Amino acid sequence: MKTIIIVGGSKGIGKATVEALLHTYKVINISRTHPDVTHENLTHFDCDVLTDDLPAVDVADGLIYCPGSINLKPFKRLSLEDFRADFEINVIGAIKAIQSYSPALLQSESGSIVLFSTVATAMGMPFHASVSTAKSAVEGLMKSVAADLAPKVRVNAIAPTITQTDLAAKLLRNERMVENTIQRHPLKKFLDPAEVAAMAQYLISDAAKSISGQVFKLDCGIVSLKV
Repeated sequence: MKTIIIVGGSKGIGKATVEALLHTYKVINISRTHPDVTHENLTHFDCDVLTDDLPAVDVADGLIYCPGSINLKPFKRLSLEDFRADFEINVIGAIKAIQSYSPALLQSESGSIVLFSTVATAMGMPFHASVSTAKSAVEGLMKSVAADLAPKVRVNAIAPTITQTDLAAKLLRNERMVENTIQRHPLKKFLDPAEVAAMAQYLISDAAKSISGQVFKLDCGIVSLKV
């Protein structure tokens, strides 16, 4: 049974990914809080990826880095510290995890890394300057690391639109905001975490063994379609 490391698997998309993988993979979850699920295939480490030493893992087949931020402010109200904080959790944390676990992944016959971006890197969206800057760096990191680790380890990214998670709760806090969000998307919906988890599960699987260096937009049509 293959082993997948998930950083940030206690909430939102990370939690949905843990739940999606538990029955077919050994899952090592690294997060500040324990996911509210137990399973014989789940090992949990309490750890803050930015401040703590990451637990040692000798052999792994996949790494999924889930931590992120939604810090939405007008550009004139964003401080340098806002930009630094978003860059730390989205980019530096991912770099730390990749550097820590790439030796283990290189021992796998089918190593894979999945990172998370956002549709805001492909669109000019107000209030997204900080998160879009950080996630654009994630996309650049993904492509460069994919080249560095080829052919042994594949690296891809998922760029979701708004997803029903605690992180996005302020954007979906009442019926009017939910309806406005639905209407902005050509498919007249937004994402459930399980949909994003399903894409992550596909990308770390052997079914995606010919895919590397790609950004997959789970966008409900908002980036490419105007209807």
